[in-house]
Amino acid sequence: MFDRILFPTDGSDGAAAAFDHTLELARSHDATVYVLNVANTSRDSVTQIRGDVIDTLEREGETIVQEAAERASARDVPTVTEVLQGEPYSTIVDYAPANDIDLIVMPTHGRRGLERFLLGSTTERVVRRSEVPVLTIRPDDGVSVRYPYRSVLVPTDGSDPASAALDLAVGVVTAGESDLHLLSVVDVASLGVDVRADIAVDSLEESAREVLEAAERTATAAGVDPAATRVEFGTAIARVVRDYVDDNDVDLIVVGTHGRTGFDRYVLGSVTEMLIRTATVPVLTVRDESPES
Repeated sequence: MFDRILFPTDGSDGAAAAFDHTLELARSHDATVYVLNVANTSRDSVTQIRGDVIDTLEREGETIVQEAAERASARDVPTVTEVLQGEPYSTIVDYAPANDIDLIVMPTHGRRGLERFLLGSTTERVVRRSEVPVLTIRPDDGVSVRYPYRSVLVPTDGSDPASAALDLAVGVVTAGESDLHLLSVVDVASLGVDVRADIAVDSLEESAREVLEAAERTATAAGVDPAATRVEFGTAIARVVRDYVDDNDVDLIVVGTHGRTGFDRYVLGSVTEMLIRTATVPVLTVRDESPES
């Protein structure tokens, strides 16, 4: 399923933690890992000075990718290494399809420190724009990274991006013989205390169950019988998803990068972005590539 895995790295502690998981995935899928370092030449101070500064960045990058390649070799994982100049996020986004990459693996934060999470980072920009699925891992205490995945969760609202996530999750489950969990969350935050709220909740619950039934049919047709389908209620969808992960021992969340909020709305501020920032397990994101997206 994943024959070519791209691992962009800046040599930070966060990248080192994510690389271990990358190697586990690569061994399981007999994949080649493409280790990429981008010498950031988009900053004014670098582009103005150039010369020695860029040479230093490239030498540091060569050391970083070589050390990663040596770690991979010790695990019998083949690698391709490269150091490129440019804007990190756009270089990564362009590199992936140009090299037929099947999966990008990145930590949610790295060199800038653990206090800086996804917002505005290279990872966030890659998740927004990548045509290739992106697996993000928080390199923090309390985050569980286990492989093989025993259980995979797809939160779904019936949108095209959610359907794309389900298709990807079915492939992951089939390849790893994992359990598939399907979850639809009824967001009751906007209903207030109106006397008609109960009627609205009933209608939303019925819609959620229809979404789950459709998702279950899709999975079953692909040869996967879901281990669980659940409708949950809450005022913060991401929190409900996280609670489900903790309560059901989920190892991986697979989610689309945008949903019912509109095809022009990407991950920023969405449920997906909140999950990437806060989930206690890795999050695999995928963009819907229909013409409307």
